[in-house]
Amino acid sequence: MKRIPVLDLGFVEYVSHMGNDATVCNAARISFNKETTLDVTLQANGSEPQPTLSEKDYKLVKYLAKHGHWTPFAHPQITLRIKAPISIRTQCFKHKQGFVENEISRRYVTIVPEFYSPNWRTSPTQGAKQGSETFMKEGTEKELCKEKYNRAAQKCLSIYDELVNSGIAPEQARFILPQGTYTEWWWTGSLAAYARFYKQRVDPHAQWEIREYAQAVSKIIEELFPESWYCLTESEVL
Repeated sequence: MKRIPVLDLGFVEYVSHMGNDATVCNAARISFNKETTLDVTLQANGSEPQPTLSEKDYKLVKYLAKHGHWTPFAHPQITLRIKAPISIRTQCFKHKQGFVENEISRRYVTIVPEFYSPNWRTSPTQGAKQGSETFMKEGTEKELCKEKYNRAAQKCLSIYDELVNSGIAPEQARFILPQGTYTEWWWTGSLAAYARFYKQRVDPHAQWEIREYAQAVSKIIEELFPESWYCLTESEVL
């Protein structure tokens, strides 16, 4: 279906999903043994039917999000395939509640590793312990950083190939690969879980690279659950 490019070689790709905006309403209304259905209206161009919530149901979703009633948002599920540098993968995997992941394993796969080419930023000032300041201006210093990084990455790749070709187990040869190596995984989570991930990782204090991934995730999910996603990401909960 939809694949959104991120960084230079990465992406966020839709795999499948379960449920829609009405699923959230039905999960909430089961308390009263009631059920809702989606209204179907035409899109602006009239080409495809676009399901939308009634005003009453939208108010319910908005109320649930505003007041932190997150369990109805845990029933819809979304599966994405993501390609990202290992260090960004690690940040994604810190989000455990409501998620499950399965990753490509270099114990079994020996495809040629690919490396992220960073958009270099300066270190933080005023005593900050993490983060970065601003993107480096084009010039000699930035080119030197790029050259050193690429040289180191290619050296690691060369040694990795030598180890594998000499009979070393891939599960050990992979130890030489740097944090900038790309990996891929399937990521399945609830609507509530993805909303928490998005709101934490789109924050200006989050690392720039993962903010880019959070935005890509949002672009996919907002098409699947437009009204629920808006209520979740615009409110101060989750």
